[in-house]
Amino acid sequence: MTLTLYLKVIPIVFFLFLILPKKMNFSLSFFTFLFLAVSPLFIAQIKDESEIPFEEPKTFSSSRIINGHSNETLSKGTYEMRIEHRFGDFSGPNGGYQNMFGFDYLSDMRIAIEYGVSDKFMLGLGRSKGTGAPYRSLLDGFLKYKVLEQKKGNMPLSMTVISGSSFTYMKSSTLESDVSFFPKASHRLAYFTQLNLAKHFGERFSLALVPTLLHRNYVTQNDQNTLFALGSAFRLKISSRFAILAEYYHVFHNEQFRPSSFYKNSLGIALEWFTFGHNFTLNFTNSGGLGETQFIPYTTENWLKGQFRFGFCVARKF
Repeated sequence: MTLTLYLKVIPIVFFLFLILPKKMNFSLSFFTFLFLAVSPLFIAQIKDESEIPFEEPKTFSSSRIINGHSNETLSKGTYEMRIEHRFGDFSGPNGGYQNMFGFDYLSDMRIAIEYGVSDKFMLGLGRSKGTGAPYRSLLDGFLKYKVLEQKKGNMPLSMTVISGSSFTYMKSSTLESDVSFFPKASHRLAYFTQLNLAKHFGERFSLALVPTLLHRNYVTQNDQNTLFALGSAFRLKISSRFAILAEYYHVFHNEQFRPSSFYKNSLGIALEWFTFGHNFTLNFTNSGGLGETQFIPYTTENWLKGQFRFGFCVARKF
């Protein structure tokens, strides 16, 4: 760019030398020399906008939204440790000031380690306390692969495939009617597979649609082994460090076997705070359990009755 500017300026200077009086030539020569000598120090710093590569904004800043996965994966060679907590009901019959608005209870907690095998493929392992409704002592794992990535003028959205399972090693119940009776070891397993479709609209707003298929090997009489749920979420970035999140999973089921009067859909809202290497999420949700095999089929709390709880997640990359 500097050479191009020089080639444009020199003919103009030469023309001025020819038409201006000789007394002004010295001053013109001095300032021209000063310009030509100093300008490379500044002009070399400037790049034409067409030369600056376009950096695609992230759809979500973390591999999770609130309860469920986002379309994002960890970069190659990156580890992430996640610590998640859910407290008790904020209000309702099990909440209120007597229970410090749910802080006296720990509904569930999860500790996990996750790893980016490549920029598009990651995996993770975790352990949850479990809510006790119906399971405790849960191990979980998942595989996640980014099939498509949104790119300006090329790909309009991102698509990620996630598949995972959970296993409870809680002590088996002695009552055959309990879902935790576990006649077989395989009855302790549950699985899920989901397709995460996401799109960002500029740097501030993102949407996600997450069709999910879930199967549990052993359920109670008023439940279904296989469930289909459709998740949806959005992210609104309100500053360079904060964003607002919302997430909802609607479960499609047979009302005869799984009554809506008891089972509810998971709904969560959150404030996200992200820094270099850390991601903090402060959330309110009616789901007590952590992980797709828990919060999708076993949410029974009702937002309208004050049965939602505070929770948080701390994620650290290294």
